[in-house]
Amino acid sequence: MIKKQFVLLCCLILVFISFVPLATAKSKTEPGTIAADHIFNLATQIGDRVAGTEDEKRAAQYIVEVLRKLGLHPEIQTFTTTNRAGETIVSQNIIAKKIGESDRQIIVGAHYDTVKGVQGVDDNGSGVGVILEAIESFQHKKMPYTLTFVFFGAEEIGTKGSEYYTSQMTPKEIQNTVAMVNLDSLIAGDKMYVYGDEGEDGWVRDQALDLAKKKKLNVETNPGLNPEYPKGSTGDWSDHAAFKKLGIPFAYFEATNWALGDQDGYVQTEKHGAIWHNPEKDSLNFIRSQFPGRMEERLHTFSILLIELLTHIKEPKK
Repeated sequence: MIKKQFVLLCCLILVFISFVPLATAKSKTEPGTIAADHIFNLATQIGDRVAGTEDEKRAAQYIVEVLRKLGLHPEIQTFTTTNRAGETIVSQNIIAKKIGESDRQIIVGAHYDTVKGVQGVDDNGSGVGVILEAIESFQHKKMPYTLTFVFFGAEEIGTKGSEYYTSQMTPKEIQNTVAMVNLDSLIAGDKMYVYGDEGEDGWVRDQALDLAKKKKLNVETNPGLNPEYPKGSTGDWSDHAAFKKLGIPFAYFEATNWALGDQDGYVQTEKHGAIWHNPEKDSLNFIRSQFPGRMEERLHTFSILLIELLTHIKEPKK
């Protein structure tokens, strides 16, 4: 009898031990949680990350260290440019590759710099955080395409980082690029969007929208209320634009509200207008207090969508 009770007790202990790590793992891997941690670190440990400053370099080093911990081998691509005051500055892109089943590549990018005086939680700690979370999620998985992750410097002074990156791409590399996915300002806007090019090159956006529908994610596209920005498209104001110029299909994730203002996507929220570039608004305290739960929801949604897209993307047959 005692022996049977002992065996039963051991079985119960084993069940309990096997259950506890699963519960812990589930809480740690809730989509968006890792991204939120990176946003917090960038916002509180560094703050604003103006192009050409030491704080932009500190942010770059933070990203490099995270990538190395995740088993990648990041490269720092330094470039010289001018800021809006006409001053010569030095900035940098961070590039890291994850080799996939195909040597054809998908470029996934987000800028990490900010304007002066902001924490850059929305613009664009959010994009950086979501990409870093995605990298961690498939750290030990084989992906269908080779993934090239690029964290751009100097976006806020005229998309200088992405312009430099694309200027260094060889014709062979351009030809070998399936698509570019850009993430910029994901958490403050009233609605979540994915944009793409017009015509057949809009296939990346369309696949993202199909995946969002299948996963029941509340993501839509620009409804085309402003004729200057036809349905599904967007303006050339972020890092996707440099790749678009090369004829590379793109998808661009963003949170804003195309129904407001001039219906050009600039006014992000009905409650507080534009959040980006505003020192009082683009901060952890403001976003969390004025939009409770929005940050978590946006990060959860965009993290799932990015991972799904990179896992299931299918290049159209030519």
